[in-house]
Amino acid sequence: MALPINIHTHRTSATETTIRTVGIHPYDAASATQAMLAKVEQDATEADAIGEIGLDFACDAPREKQMEVFCAQLGIAERLQKPVVLHCVRSFEPIMEALGRVNVPAVIFHGFIGSPEQAARAVERGYFLSFGERTQRSPKSVEALRSITLDRIFVETDESTMAIEQIYTEIAQLIGITAMELMCRTRENFERIFRTK
Repeated sequence: MALPINIHTHRTSATETTIRTVGIHPYDAASATQAMLAKVEQDATEADAIGEIGLDFACDAPREKQMEVFCAQLGIAERLQKPVVLHCVRSFEPIMEALGRVNVPAVIFHGFIGSPEQAARAVERGYFLSFGERTQRSPKSVEALRSITLDRIFVETDESTMAIEQIYTEIAQLIGITAMELMCRTRENFERIFRTK
């Protein structure tokens, strides 16, 4: 049986399939240099995706600098035709605007904590949403999860110590399917993005 997909994790395990990403997190945007961006581009040739990149308007890094670094990395993703894994905190509108200016193969909003309306807008553009342990803490995120089709869903642990299988079980219960069905559907989504070459 195929291993479960964990689309974004800080604790890689031999019992799951994940992706290799490179990128400058918005927390680190203030200290980002052109040399660091050049290194991202160099390393990206061997990576599966550019990430975790994006905007976090709840952190201390200056917003203008975050946007500059984010857009530079979107440019790298577009040039190399790499998917992007996004960090989005209180910045959905500017992220959507920036994404609208580039053509990348796939967009994954990791740890999606947003409204059903935001989920619908992202899915309408063909983007993917990833859900994890924090999903159950937000009624609007549960509603968003239930509002989208399975061909746009991923599951992740992020920084959680919970096993990915347990998170699959919890997310599956929220949408009324089995964990096995959810694993199969996320595997299909994964194959569509990362196994097309």
